[in-house]
Amino acid sequence: MEKDNDVVTTDKSFFENISNVLANARKNAKTAVNLSMVYAYYEVGRMIVEEEQHGENRAMYGKYLLKELSEYLSEKYSKGFSVTNLKQMRQFYLVYATDQISQTLSDQFKNLPAVSTGRKFFLSWSHYLKLMRITNIDERHFYEIESVKNDWSLTELKRQYDSSLYERIALSTDKDKVYRLALEGQKFEKPQDVIKDPYVLEFLGLKELPEYSESELESRIIDNLQQFLLELGRGFAFVGRQVRFTFDEEHFMVDLVFYNRLLRCFVLFDLKIGELKHQDIGQMQMYVNYYDRKMKLPDENPTIGIVLCKDKNNAVVEMTLPEDNSQIFASKYETVLPSKEALQKLLEEQMSDEKGTDGV
Repeated sequence: MEKDNDVVTTDKSFFENISNVLANARKNAKTAVNLSMVYAYYEVGRMIVEEEQHGENRAMYGKYLLKELSEYLSEKYSKGFSVTNLKQMRQFYLVYATDQISQTLSDQFKNLPAVSTGRKFFLSWSHYLKLMRITNIDERHFYEIESVKNDWSLTELKRQYDSSLYERIALSTDKDKVYRLALEGQKFEKPQDVIKDPYVLEFLGLKELPEYSESELESRIIDNLQQFLLELGRGFAFVGRQVRFTFDEEHFMVDLVFYNRLLRCFVLFDLKIGELKHQDIGQMQMYVNYYDRKMKLPDENPTIGIVLCKDKNNAVVEMTLPEDNSQIFASKYETVLPSKEALQKLLEEQMSDEKGTDGV
């Protein structure tokens, strides 16, 4: 950096070095351009931070530096290098320079390069613009891992974040599993792992209806089956709706039948638009028993039954089900996005309660 009559100037080689980083990244194959640019933007962010640290008045110099660099790169590359964009690259470096992701995930992508700290990037720049605004590190890692594992688009990442997926899963598990979410994402190892409470079905558009029937709820789910499968999580395959079976000369219909290939079992859904009653749980128990005894293969795992209801009394659920229950579950569904702040508060209280219990 040089000063001439109180005017700050910057060595042009600095601009050229950054330009070379961007030019080299753009030479990569077209299918890898987006990911290559993520690494390039990280490098640009690093160079900006290091250059700013050389300035005598860092705040003033940083402001001047970004403005001049923006003008230089915009003239050379036309668009994409506004001062705002350069600030985002700088912030990207500041967030991820000290951030490490699960080693398991990194090992799955051995072909990807790593920055000097060993950190790898797996998603598009747009994904990381969203992720780096998540201040909770564990939550940020969870959404990054889930985006990679499920191949989420940016739209789906935003939807899962807005629906508070992290909080909903964390609230339904124990403290140790919450810590694992940041390392492994959502794991399906036992029936409880597939359960969410609540399920968020804002994509059905039912909030606009003053009232609706169970058949309307079912039809909306079928019409939005792809989004519903994403809400359910990994490994789900749709089997059928209103699946009929006959027992003791009576006909019964299971509202929705899925199969989860990770748990290797059927997953049955019964839909209720009102408050859950103990008879609803008893009915689902019969459905599960039938599938276990008549439908599942010897090497498959026991069937899971989920009663999806608008409202429930947890005391009724607990009293109706056996203490060692691992097959029948009752979950609420929401037709609007839940309050993220309220769920975060509940999670903090739950973690605090569990920590206090551990200390007893």
